[in-house]
Amino acid sequence: MSSKNGLPWRRFLFLALPFGLVLVGSASPQAPPRPPKRIVPKLEPVAETKLLMEGLNQPNFSALEKLLKKQPADEDAWVFARGQALLIGETANLLMIRPPRNNGQDLWMERSMGLRQAASSLAASLAKKDIEAGHAGMLELANACNRCHKSFRVPVKIVPFAESGPGKDD
Repeated sequence: MSSKNGLPWRRFLFLALPFGLVLVGSASPQAPPRPPKRIVPKLEPVAETKLLMEGLNQPNFSALEKLLKKQPADEDAWVFARGQALLIGETANLLMIRPPRNNGQDLWMERSMGLRQAASSLAASLAKKDIEAGHAGMLELANACNRCHKSFRVPVKIVPFAESGPGKDD
């Protein structure tokens, strides 16, 4: 392969050198693959606020009220009552994704968080089977509802343990 002046050998090195660099370059460590893009769903309200109140809050509140007029009879009744309080708290979370479009958004969030806190506290009392704290929790829950209703001019007043009224069947 050599000649008198060594040109074929030099030509071979000249052509082989870039090829060798490509091989060495491709053997070097590569950056780790990017993780797949995370999907972040946009929370969007589906039901009207009135439907949440009439379909979730009102029935759960009424059933809680009925259960707590007397001491719940057994473990299942306490568990059920706790679940109803938690559903009211979850409804407060749903309220947070549907704030008003006007200037009342901060107050809406504050009132929704108040409802969630009152419902969570009530649920904690019911988990301990504390009937007195349960009654106090029902009053605080009603107050949280009424504060919001008053703030947003909803003509509904919640009165727990009332002797008569809509939805009060004994």
